[in-house]
Amino acid sequence: MIDLINVSKAYRKNLNVVENINISINDGEIFGFIGPNGAGKTTTIKMMTGILDIDEGNILIDNKSIKSNPVQAKKRFGFVPDDPNIFLKLTGIEYLNFIADIYEVNEKERIDRIEKITKEFEIYDALEEKIESYSHGMRQKIIISGVLLHNPQNWILDEPLTGLDPKSSFKLKNMMKEHVKNGNCVFFSTHVLEVAERLCDRIGIINKGKIIFVGTYQEMKKRFGEGASLEELFMEITKNDEE
Repeated sequence: MIDLINVSKAYRKNLNVVENINISINDGEIFGFIGPNGAGKTTTIKMMTGILDIDEGNILIDNKSIKSNPVQAKKRFGFVPDDPNIFLKLTGIEYLNFIADIYEVNEKERIDRIEKITKEFEIYDALEEKIESYSHGMRQKIIISGVLLHNPQNWILDEPLTGLDPKSSFKLKNMMKEHVKNGNCVFFSTHVLEVAERLCDRIGIINKGKIIFVGTYQEMKKRFGEGASLEELFMEITKNDEE
């Protein structure tokens, strides 16, 4: 479970990039987070993961504060960033062992999990190669494999499907569904609204740093227009917010 409580962030005085956000992402659900470019999605995610400090408010990961108890909070989630170009000088297996060391995954478990996950994503045979030699899609797969390695309760995924081939994309979406079936939660940021429409249990829309809608797709249709797709509703809601 992830709770954002009155969260605000300003990069310059009197100019909030994120303003007074309140969201609860429940166990057992995939929560979609969408918004126009520059709306505050990335800033919000960076505060959730402790990359950016929170100016006001608090964020709790399974009741552990990312502000006051960051180490314990960070043990409760796995994060897939929107840019997989990290630790490029390491080989795939070096990176996964590094992640396993950080999260104290014992030797037997890590061997089993690394083999299982990387074979599912079809990168097992490339683990001895440096990540800098990987394609964008393979880099995305190694980052996702690292997240799954320590089996975190909460997944925070920022555009995780970007660069994945259709087979791996399908597999990851099924993993997300299975993860929440087991009582865990997934926070899922995406620009692909058709995927959000089909996959997410609830959706939050952010625009100009403010949350302008939180609810199910069905609730959104009842409120803003029966029969419309999520893409059409998103365009209408954000257009109205501009006016």
